[in-house]
Amino acid sequence: MTYGLNILPTGTLDLLALGALVHRLDPGIVPFRKATNFAIHVSGGEFNVAANLSDCFGLRTGIATAMVDYPLGDLIAERVRAMGVRPFYKHFVHNGVTGPNMATVYSDRGFGVRPPVVFYNRAHEAAALLKPGDFDWAAIFGEGVRWFHSGGIFASLSETTGALILEAMQAAQAAGAIISFDLNYRIKLWNVWGGPKQAQAVLGRIVQHVDVLVGNVKDLQLGLGISASQDASQATQDAAMAMIEKVAEQFPNLKVIATTLRQVHSTNRHTWSALAWFNGRVFVSPTCELEVYDRVGGGDGFAAGFFYGLLTGESEQEAVNLGWAHGALLTTYPGDTTMATLEDVRSFLHSYTS
Repeated sequence: MTYGLNILPTGTLDLLALGALVHRLDPGIVPFRKATNFAIHVSGGEFNVAANLSDCFGLRTGIATAMVDYPLGDLIAERVRAMGVRPFYKHFVHNGVTGPNMATVYSDRGFGVRPPVVFYNRAHEAAALLKPGDFDWAAIFGEGVRWFHSGGIFASLSETTGALILEAMQAAQAAGAIISFDLNYRIKLWNVWGGPKQAQAVLGRIVQHVDVLVGNVKDLQLGLGISASQDASQATQDAAMAMIEKVAEQFPNLKVIATTLRQVHSTNRHTWSALAWFNGRVFVSPTCELEVYDRVGGGDGFAAGFFYGLLTGESEQEAVNLGWAHGALLTTYPGDTTMATLEDVRSFLHSYTS
């Protein structure tokens, strides 16, 4: 299968991600104002895709990112190794007081009628200091990289991170790698240094270089500033298709656009499906009712399964189905990255498609 994409058949890395590594503090269902302990999950919207592809799907992946040489950096680097992801680090030295820091994400899980609450401490974050020239892209891509991935969370961190994404994308194009991008629109992060207009300007420039775009309906609308003919807050197939058609018209370079469809009935009960547009042809996953343990990372789980399908030559329908199934399973585990096996994914998928 080609999907209109010229995917390199081999490479030292099947996928290279560019993004920030963070650690998420998770007190479970207890709000932080009453928490007495928490779990630590290593995460990052871009990293999660590389980690999932490595740990569940057995592909060779890497992450280009910032690393601070202090104990929290050591903790995070250990998890990168454990997930089988090859690091390309720009190292920073912590001054013992103010940083640079590895960012902290605070996220409880909510419960029932109480939604999860997410906030950040990204003060003096090392990843926000990354800039063009920090990585030797010629050497990295020269080893052979089949697919390059980044996302809107990393783009939102500073004026230099978007420029770094563009620099990496230009190197990826020159090396023949497929380029994907997950819009992952986070208004809290963009509001720190420019708000929606800045986000739309930066993301609009980036998407002009993308082959495969991922994002939910609200990401597509708010991240790219595209007006919706239907209520974008309603994650319906009709709303998604109306938005995708507008995105494809505005960005004719896009060959694939994929989105998850999540209808939230309560914190722990979601209706879950997905669809993908391939040069005008649309493929829709099954729909299931999820009993959600931890919703964080479900979209990254979809992206990983979907990319795996494309990288391994599955049909368009099977690629969408694999992404849908892996994303569903990921919401049943604690943390942001996968605990599933490929056998788990295929077994769950088979139960809905046999």
